[in-house]
Amino acid sequence: MGSSALRLRENWQRNGGANATIAEHTFYEVFSKSFIGTNYRVRPKPIEFNKIYTTVELSEKTLSEIYNPEGRIDRHGISPDYAISNIVTGKTLYVEVKRQDGWVENKPRSAGRGNAHERSCKYFTPGLLAILQEKGKIAAPALPFWTVFQGDTARDPCRVREITCWYAEYTAHFFFWRDNTNANPILDHFAEKLSPLLD
Repeated sequence: MGSSALRLRENWQRNGGANATIAEHTFYEVFSKSFIGTNYRVRPKPIEFNKIYTTVELSEKTLSEIYNPEGRIDRHGISPDYAISNIVTGKTLYVEVKRQDGWVENKPRSAGRGNAHERSCKYFTPGLLAILQEKGKIAAPALPFWTVFQGDTARDPCRVREITCWYAEYTAHFFFWRDNTNANPILDHFAEKLSPLLD
């Protein structure tokens, strides 16, 4: 384990209090406390992309075939759950946290019918990927996003296989946080696999 992973763990244990490993924790709580005294910051609901679709140019033919409301559409975009930035380098990684029901013990297979995990795949689309890379200052082939899966979907045998297939070799860019009473695995994953992208 690298020294940055150990520092994040130590920060979490010191700033998370005596009960840091007993109760369930949120992504924001874990990272905001772990980043104290570091060059990293975590922001909830970054707004820099909430208008990105408003400027997409359409051909005259397309415009003639779709509904065109009066006035300008002034808000149409995306809102990642979090942004993790290095305040020295100015680089930013955008984070989605996906939690949904799934097929686990004592539940029917139909419990895994949600599609939150599928919606995470929009970040792989060429246009959105280019926008995130430019804004986050993270160049290809690295991805400028990280998806954290929680809850049953992180243990559902079908969903875990789908996600693993979709992300393929980009294993650094997704994480199954199966036990959110334990912050160490997610902090280690970030420190070892993602923090180098921000440095």
